[in-house]
Amino acid sequence: MAIQPLHGIRVLDLTNVLAGPFACHQLAHMGADVIKVEARQGGDLARQLGADQALNQGHMGVSFLAQNPGKRSITLNLKHPLGKEALRRLVRTADVLVENYRPGVMQRLELGYEDLLKENPRLIYCAISGFGQDGPLRDLPAYDQIIQGMSGMMSITGAPENAPYRVGYPVADTIGGITAAFAVASALADRNRTGGVFIDVSMLEAAMATMGWAVSNHLIAGRAPQPLGNDNVTASPSGTFRTGDGLLNIAANKQEQFAAVCAVLGHEEWLSDARFADRHGRLKHRAELKALIEDVLAGQSADAWWKLLNDAGVPAGPVYTVPQALDHPQIAGRGMVGTFKDVPGVGRDIRVVRTGFKLNGEAPTVASPPPQLGEHTASIMAELGYTEAEIQNLVQEKVV
Repeated sequence: MAIQPLHGIRVLDLTNVLAGPFACHQLAHMGADVIKVEARQGGDLARQLGADQALNQGHMGVSFLAQNPGKRSITLNLKHPLGKEALRRLVRTADVLVENYRPGVMQRLELGYEDLLKENPRLIYCAISGFGQDGPLRDLPAYDQIIQGMSGMMSITGAPENAPYRVGYPVADTIGGITAAFAVASALADRNRTGGVFIDVSMLEAAMATMGWAVSNHLIAGRAPQPLGNDNVTASPSGTFRTGDGLLNIAANKQEQFAAVCAVLGHEEWLSDARFADRHGRLKHRAELKALIEDVLAGQSADAWWKLLNDAGVPAGPVYTVPQALDHPQIAGRGMVGTFKDVPGVGRDIRVVRTGFKLNGEAPTVASPPPQLGEHTASIMAELGYTEAEIQNLVQEKVV
């Protein structure tokens, strides 16, 4: 039986697009009952985003499907007094609320942390924003690309001739979501907690926290990091190399690994070459060493060299496309990708990635597919004690 560490925990997901939904995606896979509270008109913007236009028009966009399996959806107009009351009732039943509005929005709705503590004194309230709940930039909007640029991440991505470069997926949003999920789980695990907890997640700070080596080179060593393309800043030969067929990543970060590279490539004289004999020399003469290595690698394919280098104890691996990575037995065989059959609102099966870990040998899963907008409104309202007549009145009042 699958382990569900958060079974019995209720999470209210008031978030949109990626950072917040991704955080709650992790919590759902840990067994939490995640209720997605969405706007009546359109719901989560991610419902309209993705590569399949027909799904976008049906408010089941691919971007939404990727982050929302296992959740239930209720629509609420939080500007209406009856909508506010419905959320307050939900909060009384919940353990966690996650939102990613701009700072101050929930307070203006009279649904901020202090307001909701009156309904649930043990509420864990997680606010995700671009810059945090205070500071000179707190009120500015922030999307992933804005954070990538302002964190310094883009300045060290790419090669010297084309940097700064954006990372090819919303990495800052994703890091913000992972950070929020970790903070929420930590608060839930606090055995000494007697009251509520307010979690303030800054996407900017979360992104910079993952840049430890690059940041510390500046803070401690006084050296500002520079873009190096596909080369590893700390070692050589460590980076991406052309072969006779395909690209190969090699990470010969230790002296013995460099010696093994020389042996595999048949050039042990490089070990006594003054340019390459030690780590600092190899870093200084990186380009010359790379050219020599690629001359030899041109004789065989990436797949052939990959095996030879790994057999010699040198970390190496091919450069795959996303489809190639997904189709590899290492991914396909470990339960990383989940399938939902004939998903309502989609009309066909969908495949989505799960979490990046296993518990007691099993990949965490969720039982239900991503929900249609407002799919569970009536059932959740009934759980909260609303009668059928009251629910119909909320529909007529355009609250749900």
